[in-house]
Amino acid sequence: MAEINGVMMQCFHWYTPTGGRLWDEVNQNAQALADAGFTALWLPPAYKGFSGAYDVGYGVYDMYDLGEFDQRDTVATKYGTRQQYLEAIQSLHQAGVQVYADGVLNHRMGGDAPETFQATPFHQDDRLHPIGDRYEIKSYTHFYFPGRKGTYSDFEWHWYHFDAVDYNAYDPNNHSTVYLVEGHYFDDYVALEKGNFAYLMGCDLDFQSEAVRNEMIDWGKWYLDTTQVDGFRLDAIKHISSWFFPDWLDTLEAHVGKDLFMVGEYWVPNLESLLWYIDAVGGRMSVFDVCLHYNFHYASKAGGNYDMRRILDGTVMQHRPTHAVTFVENHDSQPLQALESPVEAWFKPLAYALILLRQEGYPCVFYADYYGADYQDRGRDGNPYPIQMASHRWLIDKFLAARRDYAYGPQYDYFDHFNTIGWTRLGDAEHPKAMAVLMSDGPPGSKWMEVGKPHAEFVDITKHSPISIKTNEHGWAEFYCPGGSLSVWVEV
Repeated sequence: MAEINGVMMQCFHWYTPTGGRLWDEVNQNAQALADAGFTALWLPPAYKGFSGAYDVGYGVYDMYDLGEFDQRDTVATKYGTRQQYLEAIQSLHQAGVQVYADGVLNHRMGGDAPETFQATPFHQDDRLHPIGDRYEIKSYTHFYFPGRKGTYSDFEWHWYHFDAVDYNAYDPNNHSTVYLVEGHYFDDYVALEKGNFAYLMGCDLDFQSEAVRNEMIDWGKWYLDTTQVDGFRLDAIKHISSWFFPDWLDTLEAHVGKDLFMVGEYWVPNLESLLWYIDAVGGRMSVFDVCLHYNFHYASKAGGNYDMRRILDGTVMQHRPTHAVTFVENHDSQPLQALESPVEAWFKPLAYALILLRQEGYPCVFYADYYGADYQDRGRDGNPYPIQMASHRWLIDKFLAARRDYAYGPQYDYFDHFNTIGWTRLGDAEHPKAMAVLMSDGPPGSKWMEVGKPHAEFVDITKHSPISIKTNEHGWAEFYCPGGSLSVWVEV
């Protein structure tokens, strides 16, 4: 489970360099990350993808191959070998840092052999109304993993383990059709986009199948025994029957004899849908606060014309803080990616202060925001674009230290100005010193705020304000921040 004032890092981005270096980097940085204030790392999918050494990990081929077998033209994954992965986890645990594995349970890609079977065609954008009668198709649905040869598991995937596919060798250039496999239905209790959003990509696992569910349980037990991870980030959960996960989690926790942390990616900027999902899984899983991310995105684009009093409105952080994993950016929202919705660089310090220095939510720092990133890819128009994502490490480190030392006790909010908002944390018995945070997305701002400490001195750890401030006899003071930025005042 997450620690009090815990912070996780998403320890990769979409364009993390190939060459098998990430696991060694994590290994070497484990203690430094712990010293900075990170209490958990979410590592990318560690198993073999269909693009081999170039696969980010979401095009799952073999979940039992953690960079150990010669499959898909490589032994190592994009991030390294099985041994390097296990050593990185061990180093993190030795440094007191939890590890969350990325669980991609929705689909398989890159089958080893084709099979023929009957299927009913649907258009990609309408999963309710067939566009024709059932007919024979040929698709790569047999996964027998010739490089692994049954090591760890002798389970083979066949066409009858999947409810739908998107490839027909008899019509290979058709990219607009989803083929519902004979005798199957699209999974229930999934997102209702496109009528039913069970199908996402590749060969879609049929969670109505007992054999599929049992294989996912067997794999989960094997993965926990092998890696000793502390929980999972679960990919694409809105495409998988929600009723599966409570049973899966119960079984895995009983197997390892400890609580496991679970956070699901249900990518929809709609609070009602996210709250429904939390309830549908019995509160057993947290969700990423996609609504908050989009608030940050729109505020950063508005350039001072966003009502900062509303920055937390309609978010999981506000309405179900115990189940909110808050984030600013991730691998899908970063520039040139599938769900591109970047937060502008000038606003990121404000956003990180909002997730790291308040009492609500479990914050997740993005690798590319911490270390920076430099890459190039093609945009939706087909043209190449160079991208440079700035490192905000200096400020994030300041926020992490403040979270560790000052973010305790009562929280008083001052969300009462269009541009300038603030809050204070008064401390507790173990952490008695107070903190005041003030930010503005427009002109420089100031605000009288209560910190509960009469005649106390405060300094701005961001160095944006060079002066110190003293509170009056009632424990109030007028705090300041620069325009389009923030100040974090801590008691000395």
